[in-house]
Amino acid sequence: MCANPPPPHTHTHTHCKYSMIFSFSRDNGTKMSQDQQAVNGVSCVSKVLTLDTMNPNVRRVEYAVRGPIVQRAVQIERELREGVKKPFTEVIKANIGDAHAMGQKPITFFRQVLALCSYPDLLEDNKFPEDAKKRARRILDACGGHSIGAYSASQGIECIRQDVARYIERRDGGIPSSPDNIYLSTGASDAIVTILKLLVCGEGRDRTGVMISIPQYPLYSAALADLAAVQISYYLDEENCWSLNVEELRRALKEAKQYCKPRVLCIINPGNPTGQVQSRQCIEDVIRFAKEEHLFLMADEVYQDNVYADGCKFHSFKKVLFEMGPEFSSTVEMASFHSTSKCYMGECGFRGGYMEVINMDPQVKAQLTKLVSVRLCPPVPGQALLELVVNPPQPDEPSYSTFMKERTAVLAALGEKARLTEETFNSVPGITCNPVQGAMYTFPCISLPQKAIDKAKEEGLIPDMFYCMKLLEEEGICLVPGSGFGQKEGTFHFRMTILPPTEKLKVVLQKIRDFHLRFTQEFS
Repeated sequence: MCANPPPPHTHTHTHCKYSMIFSFSRDNGTKMSQDQQAVNGVSCVSKVLTLDTMNPNVRRVEYAVRGPIVQRAVQIERELREGVKKPFTEVIKANIGDAHAMGQKPITFFRQVLALCSYPDLLEDNKFPEDAKKRARRILDACGGHSIGAYSASQGIECIRQDVARYIERRDGGIPSSPDNIYLSTGASDAIVTILKLLVCGEGRDRTGVMISIPQYPLYSAALADLAAVQISYYLDEENCWSLNVEELRRALKEAKQYCKPRVLCIINPGNPTGQVQSRQCIEDVIRFAKEEHLFLMADEVYQDNVYADGCKFHSFKKVLFEMGPEFSSTVEMASFHSTSKCYMGECGFRGGYMEVINMDPQVKAQLTKLVSVRLCPPVPGQALLELVVNPPQPDEPSYSTFMKERTAVLAALGEKARLTEETFNSVPGITCNPVQGAMYTFPCISLPQKAIDKAKEEGLIPDMFYCMKLLEEEGICLVPGSGFGQKEGTFHFRMTILPPTEKLKVVLQKIRDFHLRFTQEFS
C-alpha cells in the first residue's frame, strides 16, 4: 500500500482523472514505493482494484473441491519432482470426479468422431468406421463454414438440440420434449449458474432464498455467494442412506421465511457428494412440496447413468412430474441439467452439457435466450460430444459392439469400486460409510478423538480439514474435508472419488485405513 493511504470511505476516484491521485513524497527525495511510481506523469497512491474495493460477493465464494488441500497437493507434487524426500512417491488426487485424469480410457467412438470433426481430412481415411464418418459429416454440415471452429447459435446447434430432445423422450418413455426448451451449455455448471441468475432478485427479507441440500456440491454455495442470494440449507438423512425427508424441507423453509423469500429448490440426484439415489416416492413428494410452496425446481441429474446398488433406479424429475398428471406437469416450473463430464463418458475437459426448461414463462424464456447470447455460444467441440452421447451407435451400425462393450465395462467397474469402497471403510473402527448407490463419490463419517479436535482448533483448522491435511502430508492422498460440503454440527466427513483404477483404489483405501488407525492412536 502507499505511504499515506486515504482515510476510510474517502472516494479517491473523485479527486483526479482516471482514478489516480497527484501526490508527492514527504521530503521530495524519498524513493516512491512501487504503488506510488508515476504512470504517465501521474503517481498512484493505491491500486484501483484491492481486496477492499473488489466485488465483496466474490470474496465470499468458497470452492472446497479445489481449495487449500488441493493447492498443497500441487506444491507437494512439485517438491517430489525436485527430489524432496517424502513417505510416498506420488500424490493420488481422489478429491475430484475427473475420470480421465484417474486413468479411465475415452470411449473410442466419441474420440473418432471428434477427431474427424477437428481434422476433416481424416474423412478420407479408411481407418475410421462409416458410422463415425456419418456422424462427423452431420455435425460439420451444421457448423458455419463446416468447421467446429465457428460460432454456433447461442442456444446451441439446432440439430443437436433436436437429438437431445429425442434422447430425453426415449429416456422418459415417450414424454414429449421440444428442442425449443433445450439449451446447450458449457457443462452443467454454466447452465445452473445461468438459471440462478434469472431467479435471484429482491432486497432484505424479499431477497431470493435457494434451498440446497447439506451436504451439497460447492458449486451451489459458491454461486449463491457470488449472486448475493440467500442459502437455505436442508439436511439429508445420513442415518437413512442420505435420503431426503420432506419434513426437513418444511422445517428449513419455515425458518427461512423469516429472513428471505424462498423461491428455488435444488436437488442433486444421484447425489454428490453423498452417492445416494432418491426413490420415485421421494421425487413425487418433492414435486408436491414444490407445487405447494410455489418453488422453482432445479434438478441436477448429471450422474443419471451412475446407479450401482441393487433395488435403485434413476427416475428423472421430468418423467415423474408428467406421470403425476396435468395438475403438476402444467404448473411446476423446472430446469433439469445433464453433462458429458460424468456417467460412463467422463469427458470433463470438453465442457459439454444441456438444460431443459419446463413451464417457463415465454417472456422469461426470451430473457434466458438473451442471457446465454452474451457468452456467444457453448464450446462447439463440447456440443459435438454431447451429440454423440445422446445419439450413440445403434445396433445396426459397425461401432455398436465396441461402444456397448466399453460403456458396460466402465459402469461395471464403477459398481465394483463402489462396493469395495463401502466394505473397506466399514471395516475400519471409527469410519462409517453408507452404501455408494450412485454417482462417483463416498462421503464417510469419521470419528475424531477429542485431542485431535483440540489440536485442530489450536492450529486454526476445522477438525476434518486437519485430518485431511495430515493424511496428505503423511500418505500423499488428496481428499476433500466434509466441512467443504456442509455437514451436521459435531460430525466430520471427507469426500473421496471412487474413480481410481481398482488396484490403485485398493492402495488408496489401505493407506486411508492405516492412517486412520495411526491418527486415532496418536491422539487418543
